[in-house]
Amino acid sequence: MKQEKDFTTSIIVDKSPSEVFEAINNVRGWWQGEITGDTTNLNDEFIYHMKPYHLSKQKIVQLIKDKKVVWLVTESSLSFVEKKDEWTGTTIEFNIEPEGNKTKLSFIHHGLVPTIECYGGCSSGWAKVVEKSLFNFINTGKGVDVF
Repeated sequence: MKQEKDFTTSIIVDKSPSEVFEAINNVRGWWQGEITGDTTNLNDEFIYHMKPYHLSKQKIVQLIKDKKVVWLVTESSLSFVEKKDEWTGTTIEFNIEPEGNKTKLSFIHHGLVPTIECYGGCSSGWAKVVEKSLFNFINTGKGVDVF
């Protein structure tokens, strides 16, 4: 059986791993929508809501300073697909590593694979959020509205 490929993208920024780590954990700065809860410490839980399309609850399950952030999606409701909870049980991973005098951020949404209904819309959404809004937030301190 062929292994399905999780959605992944990456960016390279002219900032330190520490600055990238801090930016990722300031979720309100780069992920558009309403965010409630804490987003900076291990075991913090937060809710992301982009009315009326997307509601998800994330728990920070791994936090390695200046290297890695992992969220577990514990609940989800997507209004635009038949199976509303497609994200539930998936993990969202940010890996940070020096690349010369720059920093590479690799993003993987484990479980966001081509065979699930939201793959097209969700993967293009993540690409915009990571490659445009998070990239801009890391570099300038201001995210951009991508939706």
